[in-house]
Amino acid sequence: MTKIHFIGGGQMAEAIIRALINGGETHPDDISVHDVDQERNRLLSSGYGVKIEQLPSDARLIVIAVRPQDELAGIAADIRKQASNEAVIISIVAGVTIERLESLFDEDRAVVRVIPNTLTDTGYGYSGATLNRHASTDQVDEFLNGFGKVLYLEEKYIDVFTGFGVAGPNYIYYFVEALVDAGVLAGLPRKQAWQVALENLVGAAAMLEKSGLHPRQLLDINNSPAGVGMHGLYELNNSDFAAAVQRSVLAAVKRTTELGQQNGTKA
Repeated sequence: MTKIHFIGGGQMAEAIIRALINGGETHPDDISVHDVDQERNRLLSSGYGVKIEQLPSDARLIVIAVRPQDELAGIAADIRKQASNEAVIISIVAGVTIERLESLFDEDRAVVRVIPNTLTDTGYGYSGATLNRHASTDQVDEFLNGFGKVLYLEEKYIDVFTGFGVAGPNYIYYFVEALVDAGVLAGLPRKQAWQVALENLVGAAAMLEKSGLHPRQLLDINNSPAGVGMHGLYELNNSDFAAAVQRSVLAAVKRTTELGQQNGTKA
């Protein structure tokens, strides 16, 4: 199995490790971690059985999972000294571009920038990945699909993907909360409102995927003239719902770009 080493053992690294192990394709013995916080090291070791050690020379995937403000140059220097030339660098550091990463390593090093999804425990959700010219999908595909799905993107789309895709569950959670509250407001007990809302959410997503139809086509099928659903849609159409969702995504994308610029890591 591919040896994977995590530099940094924070919440996102832990979520990825948990998903990899729970998926059954990666054994804890094939994962090593080192965090500056010894409490995190103890938690990861006791909770998942992974090795706690400095960068092993046989690691083939090296995941940099530190904060943008941490000393990346020092981390890169250690990797250059200790890692195999064939090891692939995978960065999940927010805002750090491929250009910036390449400047820290040997010029022929395979480098992958990843924006992880936040649904790692479910097997759903896309992570966004950008590869430099020395990296290939074959090197990282199994790893990235071990905690969801992967969408390979040109780097110019990464900020959009972050604000739209990675932040996407936020919009869904917000909508479901509002929908459940609406059911309660109309008189349904909250427990039953939750059950109905979640079943409709899962079922509607499955219907879109299975049918291949556009949402507007399914709306047309579901709603008879002057019917119950059409009256509900009329009120929704009179609201600012669609524009509010679009503004929310644009605000998230804008903030992603701002954070990258503040970190001084934008190309």
